[in-house]
Amino acid sequence: MTNQDGGPADLCVPAKTIPIPKSISPEAQAFLAAVPRFSGGPTPALDDVEGWRALAEMSDAMVVAAAQMNKASWPADTVTHHLPNAKLYEIIPTNADPDNDSRAILYLHGGGFFMGGGEAAIVAALSLAGVSRCRTFSLDYRMGPLNPFPAALEDSLDAWRWLCERYKPANLAIFGGSAGGNLAAALPLKLREMGLPMPGVCALHSPACDLTEAGDSHETNAGIDCVLAGRSPDLMALYAGGHDYRDPLISPVFADYSQGFPPTILTTGTRDVLLSSTVLLHRAMRRGGVKAELHVWEAMSHVPFLGAPEEGELFGELVSFMFEHMGSD
Repeated sequence: MTNQDGGPADLCVPAKTIPIPKSISPEAQAFLAAVPRFSGGPTPALDDVEGWRALAEMSDAMVVAAAQMNKASWPADTVTHHLPNAKLYEIIPTNADPDNDSRAILYLHGGGFFMGGGEAAIVAALSLAGVSRCRTFSLDYRMGPLNPFPAALEDSLDAWRWLCERYKPANLAIFGGSAGGNLAAALPLKLREMGLPMPGVCALHSPACDLTEAGDSHETNAGIDCVLAGRSPDLMALYAGGHDYRDPLISPVFADYSQGFPPTILTTGTRDVLLSSTVLLHRAMRRGGVKAELHVWEAMSHVPFLGAPEEGELFGELVSFMFEHMGSD
């Protein structure tokens, strides 16, 4: 069958109710039932700076409130370092392992390329710092609408150079989720382009690595993901700032990975709107010969099930993979 344009016919499915599955933990079931969507409503005009600032402040307050349990579960000290255009928060977990003194993790926060900075960038990184028992540096990078691409990537590059003055590159890991997952994939590509040393390993959770939003899950999981409602064209335009969406440094799914890239673990869930973005990136890496693992969690949406056993399992996989590939000398 074909559609009016002569292409393959779209598949129409009947309206149906999607129950919360019993195949996940009670805590995960409660998360699916309770978490409000962070996006999907009206967004400000791209040039409405105050509108985006207000939306970011409201969203960041929600993130900080939701992550308060991290402060109790994963206590840490924080030191602020000042880069040329950004702040770098050094998170020193109370349970830091002396065996990890020569290692560090660069944490690139999510937030749709417009939110997630400040305190939100600190509390979001506490779980990874605590589970890894490793010093973690969370970057408060510049964001739109005032600072579209390549500002965040330039700040990530500044953070990388700062870390390389203090650690061996092979002893460093880069982690990013969502928008931060985009940066965590783009940064090694930029390092490769510049002939600079790469990290020992990358870890990406639900990376927003295809600004064209062409993947299947943008349709199949729209309205099912309990965090992302569906496509976010305004956020993509806000970040790209008029640049080509298919530029590999903007959409890393379009990069050539055959010229070298660190071992990478990618995590997502069956209800994640960005499931396809994660899958497509994994396949691009595998075609390029990268050692890349893809882990998909049952019924998980865009963010992990906060406080559920599955969250601990996910972070366990991330940390295990990172330590397998990070140096320690």
